Amino acid sequence: MHITPDGKIQRTDIWREGNWLDLWSIVHLLSGTLVGIGFYFLGFGALASTALALVSLTAYEMWEMLVRIEETPTNRLMDVVVGMAGFVPAFFLFAPALSPLRLIVVFGTVFAIDITMSTFGWRASQKAAAFKERMRARYGAERLRLRKRRVHLLERFRRGRKQSAGDYRGL
Repeated sequence: MHITPDGKIQRTDIWREGNWLDLWSIVHLLSGTLVGIGFYFLGFGALASTALALVSLTAYEMWEMLVRIEETPTNRLMDVVVGMAGFVPAFFLFAPALSPLRLIVVFGTVFAIDITMSTFGWRASQKAAAFKERMRARYGAERLRLRKRRVHLLERFRRGRKQSAGDYRGL
């Protein structure tokens, strides 16, 4: 992390949110793939599955907004696009080509990878949030200390000027 010239704390780790795409985009791609395989396995029709996938991915981004996950609007849009990019080939290409058993194995494998990446990303985000709060607290304490120091120095300066002005009155 580093502090920007305007005083904001900015993450620099690999899990930070990007303007368009970031490491979380892989998680969204895998999630879209899971949705595609799941809807195919459940036997939903193509139109219903596509609509439900789009609504689900969009609803997830809206939930992220509600819980105040900081992302740019372009990143939110790309999360949905990338999720659909995972859904479309999974639903229309891969799932129809696989036997039910292989479909389950692929789903389980993609699920395990998705959960693992999400867990690592979430832990990194939590660490970054805790570090950010510690930095804010230190910054606030240092700022308060400097303000007190400034007030103290101004008082000493004013007292010194009054004393030196008093020294000249006696002449």
